[in-house]
Amino acid sequence: MRFVFATIFGGLALVLAAAGPALADIGQIKTLQGKVSIVRAGETLAAKVGDTLEQADTLKTGADSTVGITFIDSTRFSAGPNSTIALSRFRFNPTTEEGEFVTDVKKGTLAIISGRIAKGSPDAMSVKTPASILGVRGTRFLVKVEE
Repeated sequence: MRFVFATIFGGLALVLAAAGPALADIGQIKTLQGKVSIVRAGETLAAKVGDTLEQADTLKTGADSTVGITFIDSTRFSAGPNSTIALSRFRFNPTTEEGEFVTDVKKGTLAIISGRIAKGSPDAMSVKTPASILGVRGTRFLVKVEE
């Protein structure tokens, strides 16, 4: 009995460990031009096409830079030059299509085509700026924040 329990527990731990990093990925950089960085847990990483993003990452684009991102709920972002955008909260259940997506645009421009989170629940996606909070209702829009 002890061996069976240890085998089951060990196998479960192995499955959870293998699934852990994949569950943290919320989106992927699809296009990139110029200098773009990801700030993650206080560390600044040079971004490149194919990089995955995690909840709480902050994206920064340089003066002549742009980045295009597709999230796991099919939301698409395009950030323009001199932008700083925090991916504050993200959770999505692909089975129920329920989730929450909160983005904080500190400066710059962000074009959004909302995905399944906003379509499933009108209050589930919002974009914060220093002056306002926008509720996303399953649409396309552009946000510009000047310093």
